[in-house]
Amino acid sequence: MNQLIENSQTDLAYQKAILSSVSRTFALTIPLLPPIIEKVVGNTYLLCRIVDTIEDAAELTPEAKRILSALFLDVVLERAPIESFVEPCLHALKNYSNHDELDLIAHTPTVLRILHTCSSHDQEAVSRCISIMSEGMSRFHGRQTEAGLRDLSEFEDYCYVVAGVVGELLTSIFRHYSPQFSKNIQGHENLAIAFGQALQMTNILKDSPEDCARGVSWKPADLSQLDLLHIAYQKLSDSLTYILLIPKEEVGMRRFCLLAFGLAVLTLNKIATRDHFQQKEDVKLSRNTVWFFYGFTKIAASSNALIKSFFYLWGSPLRKLGAKQ
Repeated sequence: MNQLIENSQTDLAYQKAILSSVSRTFALTIPLLPPIIEKVVGNTYLLCRIVDTIEDAAELTPEAKRILSALFLDVVLERAPIESFVEPCLHALKNYSNHDELDLIAHTPTVLRILHTCSSHDQEAVSRCISIMSEGMSRFHGRQTEAGLRDLSEFEDYCYVVAGVVGELLTSIFRHYSPQFSKNIQGHENLAIAFGQALQMTNILKDSPEDCARGVSWKPADLSQLDLLHIAYQKLSDSLTYILLIPKEEVGMRRFCLLAFGLAVLTLNKIATRDHFQQKEDVKLSRNTVWFFYGFTKIAASSNALIKSFFYLWGSPLRKLGAKQ
């Protein structure tokens, strides 16, 4: 028994350490959650990051990405042994430059051991999320072109399979943890999708110069930057409503969502107030800004008025762009 506890603690220590290595942002936000939620959300993020690593590997063909994604999904759903994914994936990514993400793939057994210590409800929610994300992203492996996605519908579909489904996962976990939130969100579940999509749209806009440099665009071909900023603002407005449905006493859940939401608002504010930018570093938030907003969430999380005021003030450039259309 002592050995099992020690092994479990070792696994969780790895999860915490690798999370800090592969994402500074989520390493800040996820620990704000109540411990029982923190474990499963951190675990899910790492599983999603493995899917993203396959997607981001420029040296892989669309077919190779599809095969590896299918192998990973089979492993997560316990339809295949873990080594059937890990060894082929590491071989395929032997020239991949991000060693932290390669280390994460090598530790897939550790990440899945942690998943299997979560409740059956959470395991089912995570499996659904990874299934939709993995299968959905496989549909887009061959659509990475310089022209971009076909239209707004395809763009929103991509943002759903990459991030909107994560919003649904969070909602499933949150409502299982908080009966009051479950009551509040009833009939408003689509807000969870908008929350995830807003964060992904922010990333797409921020990363667009680098994507363009490698001959790829995830933006819809028939919409302008102004159009996309307006759509992102609408998604952020829905995200604000989503956050306000979280009970005030659930400070950790509110801070987790507010921090991700606020950093997206501040990033889009920088993009909206520039005619153009050459690289994502031009609109990247400074470390001081991130930490200042992190501190602000301690005060604002339990105040609807402060959260609304923040969005009204810092979302103003986005709102004004929409009014010009």
